[in-house]
Amino acid sequence: MASYVQNGDLLDYTPATIVAAGEVVVIGSLVGVAPRPIAANTLGSLAVDGVWEMPCASGATGAQGSAINWYATSGVAHASTGTAAGKLAKARLVADTTVHVLLNG
Repeated sequence: MASYVQNGDLLDYTPATIVAAGEVVVIGSLVGVAPRPIAANTLGSLAVDGVWEMPCASGATGAQGSAINWYATSGVAHASTGTAAGKLAKARLVADTTVHVLLNG
C-alpha cells in the first residue's frame, strides 16, 4: 500500500556543496532547480515541476512540446545531450540563448 507523503512539486534535497538560487541540479535521472540558496550539508528543496527559463546551447530550433535535456557539464539545455529535463514550454528559435522548460513534463 502507498501512503501520501508530499505534493511533489518540491523535493527535499541536502547537497554536499553550496547550491545557488536558480541552479539546475541533476540527481540520477531527475532534474530540479533550487528556488532559493541551499547551504552545504543543509536540508533544502528543489523544484521538480513548473516552467523555468534556462540557458541553452545556440544554433538549434525546437518545437513547443519537444523534449529537452540538461547538459550539466556545460550548464545548458540541449536537444540531444544530457539528462532529460522535460519539454519545451514554447518554441525555440535558432538565435535563442534561453529556453522555457516545463520540468520533468
